[in-house]
Parts: sequence; structure tokens; C-alpha cells
Amino acid sequence: MTHDSSTLKPYKDANDGKKKQVADMFNNISHSYDFLNHFMSLGIDIIWRKKAIRALKSIHPQLILDVATGTGDFAIESIKILNPKKIIGVDISQGMLDVAKKKIASKGLEGQFEVQLGDSEKLQFDDNTFDAVTVAFGVRNFENLEKGLSDIYRVLKPGGKAIILEFSNPKKFPIKQLYNFYFKYVTPTIGKFFSKDSSAYEYLPESVAQFPEGQQFVEINRRAGFNHTIVRPQTFGICTIYVATK
Repeated sequence: MTHDSSTLKPYKDANDGKKKQVADMFNNISHSYDFLNHFMSLGIDIIWRKKAIRALKSIHPQLILDVATGTGDFAIESIKILNPKKIIGVDISQGMLDVAKKKIASKGLEGQFEVQLGDSEKLQFDDNTFDAVTVAFGVRNFENLEKGLSDIYRVLKPGGKAIILEFSNPKKFPIKQLYNFYFKYVTPTIGKFFSKDSSAYEYLPESVAQFPEGQQFVEINRRAGFNHTIVRPQTFGICTIYVATK
């Protein structure tokens, strides 16, 4: 089966490219995104995030880039666990960043966490800048996955690590069947009810189904420059943590 997540878009009857559609989608759902994320993953996403961030403890990163930072949850969790000097969060959705800015202000993190509007596949940073790069549930939405990963590789310092947390598809009975049912029928219904954007939550399971996970993703990472990627499936394979070293 061939995977082409680059052609999958949230709004099938619109003519805009994937990048613009993803930005529009996240602008539309930004107000309910956090609630729905935790609700639909039954709160397990919080455990996955902590585990992913802990994979960076050994290198004590001081300057971190959080790509597709969204509402900033992953970066804020990284500050709690790693206490770096600075995290910069980049996202293409202003709506999501507005939510992140409110969180930063309410937690008094202005000196440690800064967000900026930007394209995850055209990072506006010099080569070899960051000790670590993190992406939580974001690479699936890249228009060009290999290009995005190459850019992450470029801005990482030699010896730096990229932590990528992404949904994957469970393979074993009955988890696979339960997961597919939940993602295909329950998720869009709940998403539509709370966010008023059913397309976004129909796109979600489709984008997960098409994402090149596991060894396929390792191979794309290798083409992007990463010679060493560790794959750590979580919770029956619902999610995977990838640890890539430059």
C-alpha cells in the first residue's frame, strides 16, 4: 500500500493547497482543540507527551524548537521536565498561537517560551541552531514530509535530537478494530459537536491511516539526513515516539 499524506486535505471540495487548508482547519478548531485532544485520547496523550520529552533528558537541551507548536502544551510540558533556557514554538495557525500566547502569559513564561507564526517546512533559523527539536502530532500535517524533516535536521546541532510524537495504527485484534471504530465514527461526531468543524475530525483519522509509520517513517527520516532513529510504540501502537539523532 502506498502512502501519500501530502495529497490528503481537510476540506476536499476547496481548491487551496494542503498547507493553507491545515492552517484554516486549526484556526477553526483552536478554541476547542485542547479539550478535544485530551477527551479523544482519553487523557493518554498527556502520558505520551511526558514520555517523549523525557527522551531528551540525557542531552540537557538549553535551546529547543517546538515545530507545529499549536496551543503550546508540548513546549510547556518540556519546560516543566527539562527547564531549558529557551523554547521557540512555530506554527502556521495564528488561531492556535493566540491560545498559546494566553497560556504563556497566564503561566508567566514569557522569558522562556516564545511563539511565532511560521512554516514548519521552511524554518527561518540558521543551520545547527537548536539542541533539540520536538514535534507532537504535527508531522502528519506536513505538505512535504521529507522536506519538513530535512529542515528539522538542518536546524539541529550535531548530536542534537529530534523527538517526534505521532499517531499510528494498532495492528493487533481487538485493539485495531476498536481503534478504527472510535476514530472513524466517534471522533468526527464528538469533534463536530464541540468544534462545529466536522471536516477537521474526519481528516484526523484519514491522515493517521495514510501516515507512513514505523520503519517507513525511519526510512524517510534517513533520506532527510537522520542516520539513527529509535521507534517506540506506545499504548498498543496507538501512538509512536520517534527519537532521531543528528
